[in-house]
Amino acid sequence: MPLESRWLDVGCGPGALSATILALAQPAAVTGIDASDGYAAYARDQIPDDRAEFHQGDAQALPFGDGSFDATVSGLVLNFLPEPGRGLAEMARVTRPGGVAAVYVWDYAGKMQLIRRFWDAALALDPAVQLDEGRRFPICRPEALGRLFTEAGLADVAVRAIDVPTVFRDFDDYWSPFLGGQGPAPSYAMSLTEERRAALRERLRASLPIAEDGSVRLIARAWAARGRSPER
Repeated sequence: MPLESRWLDVGCGPGALSATILALAQPAAVTGIDASDGYAAYARDQIPDDRAEFHQGDAQALPFGDGSFDATVSGLVLNFLPEPGRGLAEMARVTRPGGVAAVYVWDYAGKMQLIRRFWDAALALDPAVQLDEGRRFPICRPEALGRLFTEAGLADVAVRAIDVPTVFRDFDDYWSPFLGGQGPAPSYAMSLTEERRAALRERLRASLPIAEDGSVRLIARAWAARGRSPER
């Protein structure tokens, strides 16, 4: 994007993506919006930059006029909207003609391996598991994500993978976050009886690529997609 552009961060959370835009893109202004007023307030406190402002609001009914921003972006949010297509259409609406709308989402169905390996082991033991994000979020696949952009009226759509290596010291370092009870996978693990949780742990341990030094190396893949708002 050109320097001094106006950016919108949809589903800004605590402000990590907004902070990156401010640091690297030299924008004129960054507006963050999140359904959680607590997240918006936290981002406001953590990013004391005069170019940034953060508000509570609905990603599926953005409180901005048509063409208000040069770039509209969203990180790891689109999967979790009740109507992702509606959210992306709103992003396209508030992006000026010729501007860019872009998102990234975890590849839960494929190479978000630290989660995919967990659900593959869980499904092998219990095919009725319902919480698997790879099944629940169809747009985590590149074809479906690209199609959503086209259906939102965006042009020159491109989708590509972003792979981040993740290294765990040993199996326990990988397994322990699943005992925290926060999020679908940990919630599922902690809902099991001790016996069934132990069976899941051992099934998972047997499936992982554990190196000679005990470390576990996996890929965390996200799909990034961008499209251009057409000239009106």
